[in-house]
Amino acid sequence: MSEDDQQPAFQIQRVYLKGLSVEQPNSPAIFLEQDSPGIEVAVDACAEQLAEGTFECTVTITVTAKIKDHVAFLVEGKQAGIFEIRNMVSGQRELLLGIGCPTILYPYLRANIADAITRAGFPPVHLSEINFELFYLQRQQAIEDQKIQNGNGIVMAA
Repeated sequence: MSEDDQQPAFQIQRVYLKGLSVEQPNSPAIFLEQDSPGIEVAVDACAEQLAEGTFECTVTITVTAKIKDHVAFLVEGKQAGIFEIRNMVSGQRELLLGIGCPTILYPYLRANIADAITRAGFPPVHLSEINFELFYLQRQQAIEDQKIQNGNGIVMAA
């Protein structure tokens, strides 16, 4: 192996829209409502290994808009990317997959969701920035808490 084969590598192979769905269960009546909708946003990010050094990362956003108890629209988008990640120091790959890759994918997904909502006939919804580092750390803490709760973690007394 040459020295270049041992160098850390991170490359975007492809970014693509993996899925997009729009539901308007109460149309056309919902368009006659005068109230502004309440917006709920759910975020998820995951990654899986496709081959040695090749990973797919997917960010999923679900936007639900309700007026009173009626759903105005529900939009779910999945933006994915294929990334090459090789020769990283322990822990760096997980950080790239949990923070770096979702940060790269999110602007594409945000634009696709805004476009879908507008095309569905509703005013645009502009999703705010997401701190994927904080999201990752919260998720890791939840996993650790679950391990402790299930008795799989090590609890040390002070």
